[in-house]
Amino acid sequence: MANDESILNGGVDGESFDVPTPDDLPTADVVIYDGNCVFCRKSVQMLDWWVKEGQIAYLSLHDPYAQELCPNLTHDQMMEQIYLVGREDDSRHGGAEVIRYLSTRSWKLWIAAPFLHIPGSMPLWQWLYQQVAKRRYKIAGKLEGDCDEDGTCKVHFDK
Repeated sequence: MANDESILNGGVDGESFDVPTPDDLPTADVVIYDGNCVFCRKSVQMLDWWVKEGQIAYLSLHDPYAQELCPNLTHDQMMEQIYLVGREDDSRHGGAEVIRYLSTRSWKLWIAAPFLHIPGSMPLWQWLYQQVAKRRYKIAGKLEGDCDEDGTCKVHFDK
């Protein structure tokens, strides 16, 4: 696996970015996220705190291994939402389904479980997730160097 160290371990606003990778945890479930997005990186760090240590590995969708791990997903699909790949059962979960899936596997997320598992509520959670996801660069920006010469970051959905 060819990890881009600047994507995976570079700092966000001067902070170190240190989350376990698939190399660190070869049997753990893998969360694929936008490693160029400040909001996503902060969310991954927060998510890593919420789950049991050693349970999840994290991989930027910009790492070539992400396409190898999920050959059925396009780059644009991975840009729309995070994905979780279950290593034991090869399951795939996207967007709000990731949090729903993890809420049954982490005691720290138990408080979210009753809300996320209300019958028929997943379309609402997915819609809410999509509203934040498509505005994530506007909310927190991109990593330095990933913006244009004026310092603005154009969201890929604005094509």
